[in-house]
Amino acid sequence: MLSKNEIKYIQSLGHKKRRDEERLFLMEGNKMVAELLAHYPSQIVRLYATETFFEQNSAARQIQLHQVVSEDELARISQLQTPNQALALVHYFAEAAVELSSTEWTLALDGIRDPGNMGTIIRLADWFGIRTIICSPDCADIYNPKVVQATMGSIMRVTAVEKELAVFLADQDLPVVGAVLGGKELSSFEFPKAGILVIGNESNGIREDVIPLLSDKLMIPRFGEAESLNAAIATSIFLWELKRG
Repeated sequence: MLSKNEIKYIQSLGHKKRRDEERLFLMEGNKMVAELLAHYPSQIVRLYATETFFEQNSAARQIQLHQVVSEDELARISQLQTPNQALALVHYFAEAAVELSSTEWTLALDGIRDPGNMGTIIRLADWFGIRTIICSPDCADIYNPKVVQATMGSIMRVTAVEKELAVFLADQDLPVVGAVLGGKELSSFEFPKAGILVIGNESNGIREDVIPLLSDKLMIPRFGEAESLNAAIATSIFLWELKRG
């Protein structure tokens, strides 16, 4: 049975300040926790799961600190409205030095504050083979439970690094392409083999001190009356055009 202090501690990891202090985040759900067990078991600090999950995932009992919990107990520590069968306390992934490749594209996010968008963009990057994301300091925390959930496991495979974008981009030799209203039509642009794609804030777009650093400003043409596109949807369209070229 989980103690009150243990429940309180796990719930506290829903807050960024506590996560940063402990260097731990929460990962929930059968699929994601099973994938974590298969590929990154050393990242798991504690594992709480139902008996069914342990029966279906034999590796789960190899985690030193593991505990069988009831569905009611899982509901008390879960950050989800509908808890799944497993919850893991996970070490932050190691922060790697950013080394941009002359043969690959990198994604840069400028003020993506919505956790759902942030998680979906990480998942999209994984789908399209983007290995590194540069995030401005005001982006949603990648270890926010809503972000982690929206990545559907891609947070394990995509490196996200926080940087001041204007400073970072000014120091790069690669082409820097940005999504900007009023730019060239996306479908007419021939993407080079490598570069940096900048996606701006959901409401305000790319900030003013970053725009002068763009080598090309591109836009998705509008055919209806919508004021703007969701940032994750715009990212998916840009990445598709980038990769198919």
